[in-house]
Amino acid sequence: MYNKFSSIWLLGIVLMLFSSCQETTKSKPNKQENEKNTMKENNTVEAKAPVAEKQPKKLVAHGDTRVDDYFWMRLSDEQKTAEKPDAQTQKVLDFLNGENDFTEAKLKHTEDFQQKLYDEIVGRIKKDDASVPYQSNGYFYYTKYEKGKEYPIHCRKKGSLDGKEEILLDVNKMAEGQEYYQVSGLSVSPDNKILAFGVDNVSRRIYTIMFKNLETGELLPNEIAGTTGGGAWGNDNQTYFYTSRNEVTLLSEQIYRHDLKDARSELVYEEKDNTYYIGVYKSKSNKNIIIWNSSTLSSDYWILDADKPKGKFKNFSPRESDHEYHVYHKDDKFYILTNWKAKNFRLMEVSDKKTKKSNWKEVIAHREDVLLESVELFKDYMVVGERQKGNNLLRIINQKDKTEHYIKFDEEAYTADISVNKEFNTNLLRFGYSSMTTPYSTYDYDMGTKKRELKKRQEVVGGHNPDEYETKRLYAPARDGKQIPISIVYKKGFEPNGKAPLLLYSYGSYGSTIDPYFSSVRLSLLDRGFAYAIAHIRGGQFLGRAWYDDGKMLNKINTFNDYIDCGKYLVSKNYTSNDGLFAMGGSAGGLLMGAVANMAPDLFKGMVAAVPFVDVVSTMSDPTIPLTTNEYDEWGNPADKEYYEYMKKYSPYDNVAALNYPNILITTGYFDSQVQYWEPAKWIAKLREYKKGDNVLLMHTNMSAGHGGASGRFQRYKEVALEYAFIFDLVGIKE
Repeated sequence: MYNKFSSIWLLGIVLMLFSSCQETTKSKPNKQENEKNTMKENNTVEAKAPVAEKQPKKLVAHGDTRVDDYFWMRLSDEQKTAEKPDAQTQKVLDFLNGENDFTEAKLKHTEDFQQKLYDEIVGRIKKDDASVPYQSNGYFYYTKYEKGKEYPIHCRKKGSLDGKEEILLDVNKMAEGQEYYQVSGLSVSPDNKILAFGVDNVSRRIYTIMFKNLETGELLPNEIAGTTGGGAWGNDNQTYFYTSRNEVTLLSEQIYRHDLKDARSELVYEEKDNTYYIGVYKSKSNKNIIIWNSSTLSSDYWILDADKPKGKFKNFSPRESDHEYHVYHKDDKFYILTNWKAKNFRLMEVSDKKTKKSNWKEVIAHREDVLLESVELFKDYMVVGERQKGNNLLRIINQKDKTEHYIKFDEEAYTADISVNKEFNTNLLRFGYSSMTTPYSTYDYDMGTKKRELKKRQEVVGGHNPDEYETKRLYAPARDGKQIPISIVYKKGFEPNGKAPLLLYSYGSYGSTIDPYFSSVRLSLLDRGFAYAIAHIRGGQFLGRAWYDDGKMLNKINTFNDYIDCGKYLVSKNYTSNDGLFAMGGSAGGLLMGAVANMAPDLFKGMVAAVPFVDVVSTMSDPTIPLTTNEYDEWGNPADKEYYEYMKKYSPYDNVAALNYPNILITTGYFDSQVQYWEPAKWIAKLREYKKGDNVLLMHTNMSAGHGGASGRFQRYKEVALEYAFIFDLVGIKE
């Protein structure tokens, strides 16, 4: 499910240094004005920390008054994109650029090291790489990269991999002259002649859909602005369904039917409830166009015969509160993955002629210890993605004789996922596998013979020997008696003597599970003596749906307590010390960083908070802020006093106090549509005002990108190099 903060945060959100004309900001003096922060004894640069002007604004709710001194930092989209900045915009730009200058000055002595790290990280990535081709409708599709280029080239070959290569899109050429360029939602018409795709060159995730004639190479005059970027083709090859996006709230509210011949779009569905996301796709069977509607706790679907694209959509089953389900079509029936009387979901089936819930019949029963996550249908087989004790399981069911088996995996902690499987009439399942020591591997698995073929393993340029590293699963006792899983990796020779540094990463929201995956980037930490750990805290679904429910809404504080207890456990077991423990999280994981910084500031040596959601009460109280209304079932609606008071207890911005905070590096994007830049900007301003001690506070804003950072393939790793240099500097690692 798409959500505001998940999504989708990348570890390597790039920050390209941006220079602009600056004017001196007139700031009211406060106790921070003359503060000079120093990183360590090796940092000889003394730069003044920026001081934000205070303009007190009273925010009143439920008889309670909060005073926000930095509310003025909030700009509208019109202000951000105006050719000439007004006075308020200029003041905000001055502050953000001042923070960028301060960060650059404080880390000036690490610039050579940052470059070395960047070269090292990028050096491990194969420059002339390509994805494993997958088959669809008579063609093999793949994406390739060429040396010296930042963007993908989307290709296909007809009939055989020995066929002639056809370039669908060379995004490198398309992106020339653009600071940001993202292509999304590639979809080829059933007759293989027209390509639909979305383009975003602002980083607001508002796409313009374009159509390319694959026979002539020409772009059609049909351009559809203000969309989510993807869609679905009717079987007539001229009808295309897409989702519009409200350019202010960024909500997906309407589904349109576009006719390529007359270039007209017709509204076919409108969602009136602003707590729902919506979208449209085509079933794997190619028989249905499906509109989906989803809030955090409820979903429903509308179905249309793809052979009759001008017809009317019919509701699959009436919408109900607290009922989530997903539909999959095969032959003359639908399979339904549902949490109806099944917290961890169960699988049902129903005739595609009578789809209401009263007609559903159970296929796989609910189990308390197994979470059903996904289904993939083939002519003779069904594959079910399950999760048990945190690990991914792939269950193969023969639909003819009803026999079944699981694909075997040997490692203690790993992740496995169903990959791209467009073909219906095949015995081959494509799946992916990875662990914290094993690079991502793509397999084709014969579901009949149980034989697997490795199609590709992520190449680490320069070599990587998994046997040189060790990964294991630990369990930290939480304060309420729960056992919190931790996946950890380190280079062999590591000794738990309390002397080594350790980076603890987590997310902990939306039921999004951070699995123990491989990262070649992470080798730069491990090879310098760091251990790396992922805390599988409540708020994710690592241990099932109940694990998620116990870390959201009025249970949200469990998420923060779990992370703190994991950190304390790692210190108590001598995997590190308080002077070597580092925290990292982004987006909703940035909320985690902000909360634990207030709750346990002495636990961590340093912290990296990327695009952090830290002004919870104010953001969730304002439905005009993009995507906010969709999140009420995750955080609660502060219009309700109970939720207002609960949010206020943990909201990082509201709980900044006179504390000795850890060293903190904050990153954000000026055009971020998911977590607006002003949240981290206000947060660092308030931290500077209140914090005690001489630990450093840094923030860097990418002035030309949004939530996901830069769009190029390698540029994002400049920020990773910045983050790593910040962390290494704090423990005295200089090369």
